[in-house]
Amino acid sequence: MKIAILGPAYPFRGGIAAYNERLALQLLNEGHEVSIYTFTVQYPKILFPGKTQYSEEQKPKKLYIIRCLNSINPFNWVKVGNRMRNENFDLIIVRFWIPFMGPALGTVIRRIRKNKFSKIVAIVDNMIPHESRVGDRIFSKYFIKPVDGFLAMSDIVIRDINTFDNKKPKVLSPHPLYDIYGAVTSKEESRVRLKLDVDTKYILFFGVIRKYKGLDLLLEAFSDKRFKNENIKLIVAGEYYSEKEKYLKFIEQNGLENQIIQIDKFIPDSDVGYYFNACDLVVQPYRSATQSGVTQIAYHFNKPMVVTDVGGLKEMCPDGIAGYVVPTEAKAISNAIFKFFYETDVNKMIENVKEEKKKYSWEELTRNILNLYKDL
Repeated sequence: MKIAILGPAYPFRGGIAAYNERLALQLLNEGHEVSIYTFTVQYPKILFPGKTQYSEEQKPKKLYIIRCLNSINPFNWVKVGNRMRNENFDLIIVRFWIPFMGPALGTVIRRIRKNKFSKIVAIVDNMIPHESRVGDRIFSKYFIKPVDGFLAMSDIVIRDINTFDNKKPKVLSPHPLYDIYGAVTSKEESRVRLKLDVDTKYILFFGVIRKYKGLDLLLEAFSDKRFKNENIKLIVAGEYYSEKEKYLKFIEQNGLENQIIQIDKFIPDSDVGYYFNACDLVVQPYRSATQSGVTQIAYHFNKPMVVTDVGGLKEMCPDGIAGYVVPTEAKAISNAIFKFFYETDVNKMIENVKEEKKKYSWEELTRNILNLYKDL
């Protein structure tokens, strides 16, 4: 088949770009012709909270990536849509993760549909955003109308899509493993690389820091007196997108400076594996969630997790098997961390993680996409 993926990709960074590139590679390996259409302008600087939107890595090999879409230029949307319409792709896979992109993506796929040939499948990360803004529902509704079918990675997103359109075909396909961040290696090797103490126990909070991700809950949990004299440290690896001073103040007030290692930057792809290989436990204390790529990185590196009982996280982390699922409360998080280190057969849980992760293959994702295409 002749397939186009419309959404973030190199030179832009982040989990969605990484997912799109990995999906393209999988489709190529299965014998399809694949192009990725990505942005010239993704977010205007005034709307982007981080230091940079761009990757520090080399351009992915084998992938044909076309930079053409300007998210804030309506004339460009029409031009890109006409260009893709004339290519007569069998299938357009478009990523939707934030309503802000609804006008641009919705206009492009409206133009594509005029060829009366290409089918449009949307992979929806979030139909309703974690942090709401004016116009969200209008933009999402505009995007949805020209889409032929939907793929979501958690039940909660399927339900959210149904609030906009409950008639078009939808399929649930869990987030595949992020197997692009290097090999599973020993803790010791990665700890030496990161200049960490080899004998300390490490908890990892990974990813950009926004309010909904609940770092404040984890810091409060980690201030539990039970951890004060234990040889456990928390690694916070990710760039602050909000409320940095609030977190730093809490750390100082609770005397946690020596127990917390902060890596205040976006972690480049080539370094991600070191942090996951080095840690013992990955904690996702989110206040809200749909699904999370962090979970699938943890699975790849055979790491047990503590996740909160929100969105699709509990679907991805069977309680007591691949980790622990807890309420969004600091005390519950601290109890689960303590239970993991002092009451759990950790080696058995790691073996459970290895078994669970077999469910999350890229072959399963492409099978679900192409089956959905056949039903359109």
